[in-house]
Amino acid sequence: MGGEKGMNLGKLVGFVGSGMMAEAMLKGFLEAGVCSKDQLCACDVYEPRVDYMREGYGIEMFTNHQGGAGAVARRSDIVFVAVKPNHVRDALAALSEAWNPEVLVVSIAAGITLATLEAGLPAGARVVRVMPNTPCMVGETAAAFALGAAARPDDGKAVENLLAAVGEALQVEERYMDYVTGLSGSGPAYVYIMIEAMADGGVRAGLPRPVALRLAAQTVLGSAKMVKDSGRHPGELKDAVCSPGGTTIAGVHELEKAGFRAALINAVTAAADRATQLSKL
Repeated sequence: MGGEKGMNLGKLVGFVGSGMMAEAMLKGFLEAGVCSKDQLCACDVYEPRVDYMREGYGIEMFTNHQGGAGAVARRSDIVFVAVKPNHVRDALAALSEAWNPEVLVVSIAAGITLATLEAGLPAGARVVRVMPNTPCMVGETAAAFALGAAARPDDGKAVENLLAAVGEALQVEERYMDYVTGLSGSGPAYVYIMIEAMADGGVRAGLPRPVALRLAAQTVLGSAKMVKDSGRHPGELKDAVCSPGGTTIAGVHELEKAGFRAALINAVTAAADRATQLSKL
């Protein structure tokens, strides 16, 4: 069972790095009620960002001058490593200097393997690799996670509960994580482009832009809910909309001529390949 929205999970949670994804998760945890402000903290190298997070969310923030990652580790049960992939090794070194073996380290850095995380921390460190996405800000993340060698089943459950409180979380084998990155990690950008393009089409046809954008966004939202709630294959749902000789099949034909499916497939695989490249830097 995942976490329930509104149920505090009783964990002290810290973030090393407070960029967009960290902010999205932190905001989601607060709004879901799984953590209170007093149970959250973060650090950042950029002092204006520290001030922004402190003032905007009322959580305890640390700069590098205040011990940074070490201060977060000492105050947390679970530490999310939320820095850019090329800064992960420095973050792990900082955590190692103030090491607490009871801390669970969770990385959300794209392409950084469990082996890299474990090599950068003291022996026996409990680590989890996660790929969330930014819709956790509205309680609708699509996340996957993989457990390190020393991670316990209750570690996986704790991470699942946190993530499930802001969307949906699936445990997978690590070999799938780069593919998850290409699909759901990068996927919101593909959907935003699609919504923007659909709205542009509405405007070209003559709709006012605010109307076109609202209709496009709601169409995507409703269609996704139909797939999830009905259990029917997307192709079957598509066929149900395409009347013989009608408007929808004419539009679908244009998408097929433009290589719409192939473009999305290529986008997912290109992002997955890039995640694999990042793991080797």
